Amino acid sequence: MNKNKYVIRQEYLNALISFKDKDLIKAITGIRRCGKSTLLFEIYKDWLISNGVGKDRIISVDLESIDNKDLYNYESLYKYISSKMIKGKMNYIFIDEVQNCQDFQKAVDSLYIKNNTDIYITGSNAAMFSGELATLLSGRYITVEMLPFSFKEYIEVCGNGNDLEKKYRDYVRYGSFPYIMEFDNNEKQINTYLEGAYNTVLKKDIIARRKITDISMLEDTIKFIFDNIGNIVSPKKISDTLTSHNRKISHPTIENYLSYLTDSYMAYKVGRYDIKGKEYLKSLSKYYCVDMGLRNYLLGYRDIDMGHILENIVYLELLRKGYKVFVGKIDSAEIDFIAQNQNDTIYIQVAETIKGGKDILNRELAPLKAVKDFNQRLLITTDYDANVSYYGIKHFNAYEWLLGIETKNTLKN
Repeated sequence: MNKNKYVIRQEYLNALISFKDKDLIKAITGIRRCGKSTLLFEIYKDWLISNGVGKDRIISVDLESIDNKDLYNYESLYKYISSKMIKGKMNYIFIDEVQNCQDFQKAVDSLYIKNNTDIYITGSNAAMFSGELATLLSGRYITVEMLPFSFKEYIEVCGNGNDLEKKYRDYVRYGSFPYIMEFDNNEKQINTYLEGAYNTVLKKDIIARRKITDISMLEDTIKFIFDNIGNIVSPKKISDTLTSHNRKISHPTIENYLSYLTDSYMAYKVGRYDIKGKEYLKSLSKYYCVDMGLRNYLLGYRDIDMGHILENIVYLELLRKGYKVFVGKIDSAEIDFIAQNQNDTIYIQVAETIKGGKDILNRELAPLKAVKDFNQRLLITTDYDANVSYYGIKHFNAYEWLLGIETKNTLKN
């Protein structure tokens, strides 16, 4: 039996439960192989059945399977699902990788207007949900955005043990796709799996969808972004760099490639916010990778740049916690993250370590100290003697912060 069968992924399950029977279409999004199908077809389905929903009222359609190619037309999909519905009772409709059905939104909308349907769909391309789906179904759907395993979920599967540092290094080396856990850190098997995952996203969600012809240039752009996680980049910088390597490409083409990369959930774009000017800046951004294993597959594993890797991991964790995230600018200094939700604003600085003298510590604290409001300020490092405070700035050990371990903070001057 699969190890990840026992990982309930409670936060995502809770989100679906909270919207059960609400008059909204539930759209589960995220990169391929992050666990969307498992969440819907196994975890949530089991929950429904255990809470009194008959199996005959759950209608599941897997549009990733060639067995269902006859349902790639919206009329055929609508007729098939309608024929399975039970009159007079609520029907729970699951459609996996719905974008494989041409004009799927017409079928979904026709099912939605019935008074006995609760609809759940999954998809692997953000543009589909922000464009095609939104046009016809505006105001009728919510999205549940999924990511691969968090560090906490990874620990739940592989066992805690005493060496969190080793677990973390395995996590960032082999990646966080749920099925990776089946390979027991067998690097050859993991790389084979990651190759398949990468090629599937590349071919189905970018090349085929966007009709890309210069695949080599697209991959060079992806490698550049993966090699520069946590660095400020621009289309011009990427274009100039590739041109200097005799790979001439225009700025608009780079901009398109970057949008395709984020639409496929392979990478995330993070804009900047001027704290003093209280405005969002349009120029320059950072990009973060959805999975470190995928990055290592493309670039090769290197036990360097661990600060930016930790920054990437922290960014993804903030997304899981429901924050909107920006890069902070305060005068000429930069704060790694401004994390905001309806209730909180948190300023966060990330560094692999602050060992090596007061100059390093002061360098990391300086941008946070420059902030004059009363919102939380955090410094996150892998240092084990963290969990103290400097001038009101809380210093957390990264492994414990990722696991959600509460710690008591003391003030150090």
